[in-house]
Amino acid sequence: MSEGMIIDIAREVVWQIVRLSAPLLLISLIIGLIVSVFQTVTSIQEQTLTFVPKFLAIMLVIVLCGSWMMNGMVDLFTDLVTNIPEYIR
Repeated sequence: MSEGMIIDIAREVVWQIVRLSAPLLLISLIIGLIVSVFQTVTSIQEQTLTFVPKFLAIMLVIVLCGSWMMNGMVDLFTDLVTNIPEYIR
């Protein structure tokens, strides 16, 4: 296994991580921003106020995008396992 192969595998894995985590991170960012604006407008300074809306939104995104995320992980794992003989050379 050459250094180029290792770098290609690492790049593919990191790209897959970024691609699969993006919906969860974006929805968490958006909900956090909305709750922060709400807290600023109403002068509520409760630190735990963002937990429940973020949790519910992330669970909704997992329900909606979970199969896509799982298919992406399975495809990557399948590619890695099927290419093991090539990696051993």
